[in-house]
Amino acid sequence: MADSKEKLFSDFTAPSRQEWRDKIEVDLKGADYQKKMVWRTNEGFSMEPFYLKEDVEKLATVNALPGEFPYVRGNKAASNEWHVRQDIKCTCAKEANKKALDILNRGVDSLGFSIPAEKVSKEYIADLLDGIYVECVELNFRTCQCHCVELAEILVAYLKEKGVDPQKVEGSISFDPLEKFVTKGKDVSGALANAKTLVEILAEYPRFYAIAVNAYKLTNAGAYSYQDLGYALSWGNEYLAELTEAGVDPCLAAKNIKFNLGINGVYFMEIAKLRAARMLWAQIVAQYTDCREAAKMHVCAYTTTYNQTIFDSYVNLLRSQTEAMSAALGGVDSMVVVPFDAPYEVPTDFAERIARNQQLLLKDECHFDRMVDVAGGSYFIEELTAALAGQAWKLFLETEEQGGFLAAVKAGNVQNIINQTNADRHAAAGKRREFLLGTNQFPNFTEVSEGKTPLACDCCCGQDSCEAGIPAIKTERLASDFESLRLTTEKAAKIPVAFMLTIGNLAMRQARAQFSCNFLAAAGYKVIDNLGFKTVEEGVDAALAANADIVVICSSDDEYAEYAIPAFQYLNGRALYVVAGAPACSEDLKAAGIENFINVRSNQLATLKEYNAKLGI
Repeated sequence: MADSKEKLFSDFTAPSRQEWRDKIEVDLKGADYQKKMVWRTNEGFSMEPFYLKEDVEKLATVNALPGEFPYVRGNKAASNEWHVRQDIKCTCAKEANKKALDILNRGVDSLGFSIPAEKVSKEYIADLLDGIYVECVELNFRTCQCHCVELAEILVAYLKEKGVDPQKVEGSISFDPLEKFVTKGKDVSGALANAKTLVEILAEYPRFYAIAVNAYKLTNAGAYSYQDLGYALSWGNEYLAELTEAGVDPCLAAKNIKFNLGINGVYFMEIAKLRAARMLWAQIVAQYTDCREAAKMHVCAYTTTYNQTIFDSYVNLLRSQTEAMSAALGGVDSMVVVPFDAPYEVPTDFAERIARNQQLLLKDECHFDRMVDVAGGSYFIEELTAALAGQAWKLFLETEEQGGFLAAVKAGNVQNIINQTNADRHAAAGKRREFLLGTNQFPNFTEVSEGKTPLACDCCCGQDSCEAGIPAIKTERLASDFESLRLTTEKAAKIPVAFMLTIGNLAMRQARAQFSCNFLAAAGYKVIDNLGFKTVEEGVDAALAANADIVVICSSDDEYAEYAIPAFQYLNGRALYVVAGAPACSEDLKAAGIENFINVRSNQLATLKEYNAKLGI
């Protein structure tokens, strides 16, 4: 068998790098290789369209094995199993318990309970966990930071009363005072002293984590992959340093930290992020202790809310599904898929069911839980992992040079950087340099909000609740500007009608009409496309008959010199006149009084706001 394999491979000569490059150049037909083929990431590095074996032979990651330090290929060697988690907001303990028991029968094996501070009591926890076999279910709890110690004591007492084997208990308490700094601008550093107490209370339960790093909040604020990774590492290191300085054994301290990481829509980057995260965290822990088990990073992944939309909301399922795939292939311990309707309502039972099934589909039909690190050995993924790790590590070191994560947050450095990224991404979305399907690209022409409005976020987006000098991260979703514009249009006394005056070259008029319809429908305008008109007078008359508020002439660059000005003059101000494209004769058209042009270089958001203002909306 070995001989036949050797003979088989000897029959094929591996193409050289130059041969690959020459073939690509031929297929590009003169187009610029760097512009068309090289991926310039938001993380500050570039990725080539292909890699060869010799490119990755220099990387240490290719020699790593699943389940072995530094865990770049995952913590587990036998499978890629993860917990399907669903979070529950608890008001009434018995109602929350009823819901928990129901969803446990529907594929969930991890529960996240969010408990109001005033509800934390022995009786409440007993009612909440009634009928739940805690040895078989991962249990996660979130409450006010000041009540985490009390909650831990109650849980331990409950588990001992039930005679539960400590080795089989799995879960976490989301004790993360630094999250308050980041999301609300509140100095709660005094609560850090409770970290040691929490670890000691839960020391008997090796799979129950006392400390959380809720870095998914950064992802939901628009952070790039290297930013949420670099800051998550510094965040975790702050807790690790705090615990060890308080006298906690470094091995025990590291074992008690759980990372709740966000997953954004950049598919391959997020797979690489999770691989890089484990590798880098293992290296950090190794500086505190030689306990290899403690160097494992334990991750619960959250699909992001940042790219979710109100309009065409079922597209959110596509976004969260690719994010869930990234998380699964990247190797996580548990996962929360955010329901598709989360931006505008408390998720319905239907939406929560679909969110659960998205994970079950990956497990039961795609078998993502059976193979460990299927991306391992891919030249591209290995290179991406190394490149992303380098950028994240650079940010980690910069943060440490500022005195660590706590000092950087107190100074506002972390929040300011994330907020700038958020602002940059909103600006890019406004110019359609970052696409949101169904929002700024290919919107549903006939959709209306039907009463849907954005839910107020549950964290501080401004400065009202911030302490002096401490900013908070802003969490406006990427689609929020377009949604506000569209909702404003819906409230107008009359929905503007945009009429496509198509004339001349068939291919060009169709292409520009399609572009213009997508461009204008993003504001909620009613768009009317047409097959074409023989004369501009015929087109203008048809537009006025359709009660058009906007008339968009769609033709070829050459023909605009013939058609654009006569159409403008014949329309004579009876509707807003727009030229689709950036023809060479633009200056002549402007000299004739034509002001409005839309093309791929237009700032879509600013242009639509301007049109709304001109239309009196």
